[in-house]
Amino acid sequence: MENIETFEQFLATESAQFSAWNYIINLILTALLAYLLGLLYNQFGNSLSNRRSFGKNFIMLAVTTMIIITIVKSSLALSLGLVGALSIVRFRAAIKEPEELTYLFLNIAIGLGFGADQRAATILGFIFISIILISKNFMHKKSNDENQNIIFNISSNSPTFNQINEISELLKQFCLKVELKRFDEDKSSMEISFIVEIENFKKINIVKNKLQEKYNDLTISLIDNNLNL
Repeated sequence: MENIETFEQFLATESAQFSAWNYIINLILTALLAYLLGLLYNQFGNSLSNRRSFGKNFIMLAVTTMIIITIVKSSLALSLGLVGALSIVRFRAAIKEPEELTYLFLNIAIGLGFGADQRAATILGFIFISIILISKNFMHKKSNDENQNIIFNISSNSPTFNQINEISELLKQFCLKVELKRFDEDKSSMEISFIVEIENFKKINIVKNKLQEKYNDLTISLIDNNLNL
């Protein structure tokens, strides 16, 4: 009997001290760090999607995570209920690039940290990651000051079997670096995105002309990879 009562007490919500002031501080700090992370993503991210629009979701995600953790941390029953609810409600997002997933995990980490009242660990971790992001971008920019970094988007309405390999080989003839960023294909269309490093815009024009000469139906768009989308 005593074991049953002990187990019920273990499952019950603890009469933990809830401080409205601490809760408000955690909410403000969570929103602030998520906002700063959105600025870092918008400034230093390499995603081809609309970074500004995607970054606007960071505050909502981090604050929601923080509220959930604050509610369920005092009760095992609530924690198990959360697991059950998440197994029923499936959240699906069109995440096509690993970088987007990384930033989402960083937002969740911020919410988890402040929801568990681990302010110092969360703030120090955020500062450390921010320093890494800024330093990495600075070093990359410094090494590419003399070269152009371009997003090369190519689309075709009549794709062929070896078209992607032929386009890639042609780009490599004129570009210092060619990196395949995204590839989408179905029976009637194909879209390819490359990040290329090239010496000057004259060579970009040469590449564009050669591609259009070889494939009449190609649509080509160029985007400066350093622009904030």
